[in-house]
This record gives sequence, C-alpha cells and structure tokens, in this order.
Amino acid sequence: MNYFLVKSEPETYSWSQFEKDGKTMWEGVRNYAARIHLRAMKVGDLVLFYHSGEDKAVQGIAKVAKEAYQDPTTKEDWSVVDLAFHKPLKRSVSLAEIKAEKKLQNIYLVRQGRLSVMPLGKEEFDLIVKMGS
Repeated sequence: MNYFLVKSEPETYSWSQFEKDGKTMWEGVRNYAARIHLRAMKVGDLVLFYHSGEDKAVQGIAKVAKEAYQDPTTKEDWSVVDLAFHKPLKRSVSLAEIKAEKKLQNIYLVRQGRLSVMPLGKEEFDLIVKMGS
C-alpha cells in the first residue's frame, strides 16, 4: 500500500463537501510532479485530505477508488483519480503542528509546500493520523 496527501482549497472543494459526496474525481492537477504522483496511486491506497489556503490542516482520510485516467476536463495529457471518503480525523492537524514535528521535516508538505499531490511514507502517514486522534 502507498500513502499520499492531496491539497484542496476549501472554497473550491472542502472536506465537508467530500464527506457529503462520498466520492469524487480528483481533477484539475496541472503540475508535472503532482501528475506523476497521481499516476502512482493504486486502488486502496490511503490519502490524507489537506485544506490549503487559510485552514492549512489535514482534515481526514480518503481511499483511492479508481486509478489514474485521462482528465476529462482537458484534451492535454493530464490525469485524474477517483477518491472515496474513508474517515475523518478526530481533529484536524495543522501545518504548524506538522512543521513542529521533527519526524516530518522531510515530507513534501514541509519542503515543497506548493505541490498539490505528494507521496508520504507509512510512518509519516501514521504519525499525522495519530496526531489527529
């Protein structure tokens, strides 16, 4: 199993909307590095859902429901995946908390904050989930 983090502006697509929808096509990624990470996702992989913008916090966990396929919103070579709601965290985990945790200093969220889709190691994923419990 692989682990990832995806970012969304809550004004564009929020965790509460995702929870209500239950499933969504993760579209609109227009960064080559993020596209590589999207294409690496496999059905069943776990994904942290992060609010960017003012919130700057991990909200909950999604699962990959469908592997990468052509983004239907463009004819260019961009990909989407389908994500299914898995479960919320008991409390959101802020970017400040993540940055303060020494074991998370090397994750993309800290090193390359603008990347919208990023891989995580199992230990990193588990630590963030634990911080939110």
